[in-house]
Amino acid sequence: MDRPAEPDVTEAQETVLDLMTTEAGRAAAVLAAALGCGLLIGIERERRKGSGPGRAFAGVRTFSLTSVLGAAGALSGQVALLAIGAAFVAGLGLMAYWRDRSDDPGVTTEIALLLTYVIGALAAWHMPIAAGLAVGMTGLLAARARLHQLARQWLSPGEVRDGIVLAALVLMALPLVPDRPLWGNVLNPHVILQLLALLLAVQSLAHFCRRLLEARQAVAFSALASGFVSSTATIATLGLAVREQRADARLMAAGGLFSCVSTQLQLLLVASAVRPEWLRVLWLPALGAAVLAAAWGWWLLRTDGEAPADGVVSSPRIEGFPSSGTDRMFSLQGAAAVAALLAGIQALVHGMELWLGRGGLIAGTLLAALADLHSALAAAFLSAGPQAGGTAVLAVVLALLVHAGSKSLTAGLVGGWRYLAWLAPGLWVHSLLAAAGIWWLAGR
Repeated sequence: MDRPAEPDVTEAQETVLDLMTTEAGRAAAVLAAALGCGLLIGIERERRKGSGPGRAFAGVRTFSLTSVLGAAGALSGQVALLAIGAAFVAGLGLMAYWRDRSDDPGVTTEIALLLTYVIGALAAWHMPIAAGLAVGMTGLLAARARLHQLARQWLSPGEVRDGIVLAALVLMALPLVPDRPLWGNVLNPHVILQLLALLLAVQSLAHFCRRLLEARQAVAFSALASGFVSSTATIATLGLAVREQRADARLMAAGGLFSCVSTQLQLLLVASAVRPEWLRVLWLPALGAAVLAAAWGWWLLRTDGEAPADGVVSSPRIEGFPSSGTDRMFSLQGAAAVAALLAGIQALVHGMELWLGRGGLIAGTLLAALADLHSALAAAFLSAGPQAGGTAVLAVVLALLVHAGSKSLTAGLVGGWRYLAWLAPGLWVHSLLAAAGIWWLAGR
């Protein structure tokens, strides 16, 4: 009689060994990552710890061990053990704060220690997120002096108030507003509020650019910041300086072209807020036109002409765009008026399209482009997608060209023929490039 076959245990043993090796390797990687995160944060805290009896309670070793403790608790899989560790670290922080007798105790180190424990536990779930959080927290801790100076000295009370308003608008109001059009595909409250937030954010950025760059007497960047509100108004203001012989025509034409860069960039911002599918045909032509306008403007800027007396191009004084002498980042009333204008023009163009069809859309868009390019294009974006040969694409292309004509007429009337001669070539070449690129990409 044959003897029964011996059970083959070698393969099962190898499988268990491989599993144990994999788990052990992962655990070692998690612990190493947690140790690295704790060391990174701890080194920064050690430099702030001080020495002597008044030194802070936690340094490089405490933070490293705390992070490893969190990782070990997470690897154990015991939720109770993880909670006990968190309670222990929080208790240490409370005790240290209670025993602190310094004039400015603060709780930064105590909170950082508890967050370090959380980072260690997080490393067992997703190491890249834990590492990114550790780096971000270390940078925040290291920037203590700069952040205090920013909050107490650099930011003005008006800028802080405007920042709170903008944050409340984006984080509280925007998610609560209904996202559905009230008439056809226009008058969407969510889109209108999104445009308002976009206008306020751009104005805030322009405000800080002017605060930083006016001290450097940067003609180009001052015009770039002004162009985010109105490139046409910027070109008119620069032309007025030429007419009054306060500035060189070539230098002011360079500033006008830099304001056109803002027009192209804001075109992408409006499209992303109104109808993102247009970005497929807009991003390359708009960026290409912006680069061309910037390069042409930079070439004009490198001249021997005289700069303005103060070296700075004044921002156009228009509603919704605060002057450099104020501490407000934006005018909420002015931005709301601009957003209402955008919505009104969109409704007008939509009504003309319903009344006159294809011709009404084109006519309404071109009329709107004479006053404001972005509102005209927003209406065209909402009417239809970027289909090849579509009415909306034709309206967008024609609006770009009509707006270039409007800027040229403004430059000639306000600044004179010399100003127009320096500005017009770059203005029309970059506008034609954008229009041709949009038409070509829409047809692909």
